[in-house]
Amino acid sequence: MTPLIEVVDLVKTYTDGTQALRGASFVIQEGEFVAIMGPSGSGKSTLLHILGFLDPQTSGIYKFTGKLFQDFTPSELARVRNEELGFVFQQFNLMPRQTVLENIYMPLYYSSVPKKEWRTRAEKVVAQVGLSHRIDHEAYTLSGGEKQRVAIARALINKPKLIFADEPTGNLDTKSGTDVMELLKALHTLGHTIILITHDQKIANHARRMLFIQDGRLQSDTEI
Repeated sequence: MTPLIEVVDLVKTYTDGTQALRGASFVIQEGEFVAIMGPSGSGKSTLLHILGFLDPQTSGIYKFTGKLFQDFTPSELARVRNEELGFVFQQFNLMPRQTVLENIYMPLYYSSVPKKEWRTRAEKVVAQVGLSHRIDHEAYTLSGGEKQRVAIARALINKPKLIFADEPTGNLDTKSGTDVMELLKALHTLGHTIILITHDQKIANHARRMLFIQDGRLQSDTEI
């Protein structure tokens, strides 16, 4: 079985000489729930940007579904980011004056999904996150926890292979944060592959496996 993600001796050095990653190596299989944990400045955000095809590595190997990062054309990278990856960020990144439905639609504008299927898909994912009763409400009227649920629904709309959750509870109160993590755990149970980026041990403990990064190096890889 081909790993979903394979990383070997990954290095990232910025133009100012800062080495954010210093030779990370690991494999992630389809269906895993992995937390990438580390303190601020450890390199975990840099790693997310590489794994999410947002920034290339300086050296080392990154394979996604068996294909090297550098072998993807720009148009293939755009398609993978839109259709095979889902992103959930700390800041939600919603359009405040657009409805829940309109926000969830956003990735579909750049996809090959026929427009006649959009509503059905959106209703399904909004039901998954428990917000069917809010589907026509504008995003600015929602609570923080509800906004993050919309962001998760948006990440699911194109049926991605992999969901990245980057500090998804960072702007939430404790209860809302717990609800969001329970939702991510439920999605994992349904078969979704999830990579969680966090600096919080309690949040990382919701995953099944933890990669701990410090000073750009992978310090440990443990089952939870």
